[in-house]
Amino acid sequence: MGPLAGIRVLEIASMAPAPFGCMILADLGADVLRVDRPGEAFLGSVGRGPLGRGRRSVVADLKDPAGVAAVLGLAARADVLVEGFRPGVAERLGIGPEPCHERNPGLVYARMTGWGQDGPLASRAGHDINYIALAGALDPIGRPGERPVPPLNLVGDFGGGGALLVIGILAALAERSRSGLGQVVDAAMVDGAGLLTAFLHGMIADGLWQGGRGENLLDGGAPFYDTYATADGRHVSVGALEPQFYAALLDGLGLADGGLPAQGDQQRWPELRAALAERFATRTRDEWAEVFAGTDACVYPVLAPGEAADHPHARARGTFTEVGGIVQPSPAPRFSRTPATIAGPPPAHPEPVETALAAWTP
Repeated sequence: MGPLAGIRVLEIASMAPAPFGCMILADLGADVLRVDRPGEAFLGSVGRGPLGRGRRSVVADLKDPAGVAAVLGLAARADVLVEGFRPGVAERLGIGPEPCHERNPGLVYARMTGWGQDGPLASRAGHDINYIALAGALDPIGRPGERPVPPLNLVGDFGGGGALLVIGILAALAERSRSGLGQVVDAAMVDGAGLLTAFLHGMIADGLWQGGRGENLLDGGAPFYDTYATADGRHVSVGALEPQFYAALLDGLGLADGGLPAQGDQQRWPELRAALAERFATRTRDEWAEVFAGTDACVYPVLAPGEAADHPHARARGTFTEVGGIVQPSPAPRFSRTPATIAGPPPAHPEPVETALAAWTP
């Protein structure tokens, strides 16, 4: 029922970024068929969590001509093929863009890598932390005088990787509707992570980002855009950037008449931070959440992943759901006519290749 209903996606099993992208495509209604390798634990690349949801699976040995032929047969009937090999591997296996496009000129052939299909690092190993390091996205994250802090693997693998992969696929499908032709989408995590720093580059150009790590407006340097410990050892997030929001912050803290430094007096930010930290430490996280409920002070509790689904706003919007006994994020974004849905949990077992070929018969 989703907006991609009728689109067939052939996913060559790989690690996190490409499965995340294919999860999004499946949530949006695409028929996603994953090709797993024989001899590996089933679902070994994605486990039983959300990344494997909403698709079917077959097993094919890409080192066997019969397995290669099966994949090419499926590619001939697909709209999209997604692979996450290092550059050149798909070609050596015989399932690269050329043989696929010979059989299906309209195929969108999407490639998910860390470094891209060319460049001096294209063949080298790497992980999220390495890609965001070279993209300039890691260095600004952390506290003054301390090491950069990896933001989990959200920026490289999922933001710059899987999400940008999906954007590339959707753009190629839109272009195909005019030309009738497919093309290769080269989605690299280092490129995507770099793209995510666009706003930061704008701030630098405008002279609004001049300090070191943790000394700027949006990296925790500003005392009114940071996190604070509360009496119970938990934390609240504060994002009171605009003057009216900052005023609401001080009012909620009971500091409106506290003789504090002006919000924009950067030289006295340490003094302001100390005052805010002292006041936040007097109540628990949830007590502060109650104090600021219904205000525009931009103060909200820092929730652990296991708590997020129980927040009233998340419950009201259905931001999280349960599939196969596992709480996980719901599909996003939302559509007025063709709602995205989760087709089901990860497949319990692979189906025969012949069954998949028959299901995809034109």
